[in-house]
Order: sequence, then C-alpha cells, then structure tokens
Amino acid sequence: MTPEELAAARDHLVDDVVADGLAVLFCGINPGLMSAATGHHFARPGNRFWPVLHRSGFTPRQLRPEEQGELPGLGLGITNVVARATARADELAADEFRAGGELLRAKVGRLRPRWLAVVGVTAYRTAFREPKARIGPQERAIGGTRIWVLPNPSGLNAHWTTESMAEEFGRLREAAFGPAGGGPGTGRTGTS
Repeated sequence: MTPEELAAARDHLVDDVVADGLAVLFCGINPGLMSAATGHHFARPGNRFWPVLHRSGFTPRQLRPEEQGELPGLGLGITNVVARATARADELAADEFRAGGELLRAKVGRLRPRWLAVVGVTAYRTAFREPKARIGPQERAIGGTRIWVLPNPSGLNAHWTTESMAEEFGRLREAAFGPAGGGPGTGRTGTS
C-alpha cells in the first residue's frame, strides 16, 4: 500500500461486521488508514487484535483481517466508536467520541448483543463520560447489553503484551461463552 493510497483513505468509513443478537460486539476506537484502504477492521500490520482474538479462544484459528466476515458465525462482530478513518486516534476530538458514543448506544439497542467490548479505555471514558472507568466489566449497561472495556490492541499500546491482552480477552470470552472448553473457538457455546 503506497503512502498516497493510505492518505486517500482518510475520513473513509469501514462497514460494520454485525448481526442481531451477537454474543460479543467488539468496538474499536476508529478505523486506521490501512483499515479504511482495505475495508477490513484492525488491518494494520502490528495490530494485535486478530492474534489476541485467537489466543483468548474466541476463534478456532487466527483469522486475517480479510476474513472478518466469519465473525458473525462465531457470535462476534466489530464496529467503532467513531466511524471516520484517521492516521491516529489522537486526531479525534472529544466531541466526536461523545457523538460516537450516542450512535453506538443506539446501534447496541438495535442489535442487542450480550456484550459490548470497547477496545480502548480512554475512548470508552470519553464516549460514555466515565472518567474513572478501568479495564474489565463495567457497571453500566445498554438495555440488556453488558459492557466490558478491553485494552487497545494497537501496536502502540506498549503497556499490554499480547499475552496479557489475551488473558483479559479470555476473561470476556469466559463471561460470554462459559468456562474454558466452550465458546466460539471450539464450536461449543456456553451460557452467560
């Protein structure tokens, strides 16, 4: 991908990967330029979303970004807090996060996933006006949808290793699908 192609993807949108009644709807901060250029979520090399999703037991094998269409069959989906693509999340204003949070609440209300998993605590804090939120399950819910805040899988997030992220994602997987041995990666689903 050339720098010109990436630059041309600025402000483009990436379609959600969703269905009604998912077990977990993952919510990124906003698409990066590589995602907007390819049309695939978490497409930038170095982003750890796809490896972490597999290591935590959500998928039976490590999917590639272009295989994102397989997620709904596993009870999973992907959306974003802010729809427009940027090179970096710090290019987004707080007002965009808050407006995105309102749109996200409406989307969750329509789709009714069991869990909304926001990948990025700072984005969650701003979008949902929860300045003290921490990684993990939240008290807040949207209707019957519970919320879990996960670490941002960007390669820029040096505070979390792939292994420590997989452990946190695994806690959510267990909450959504039951104890180890059940879940989308195994073909067996538990109850939450």
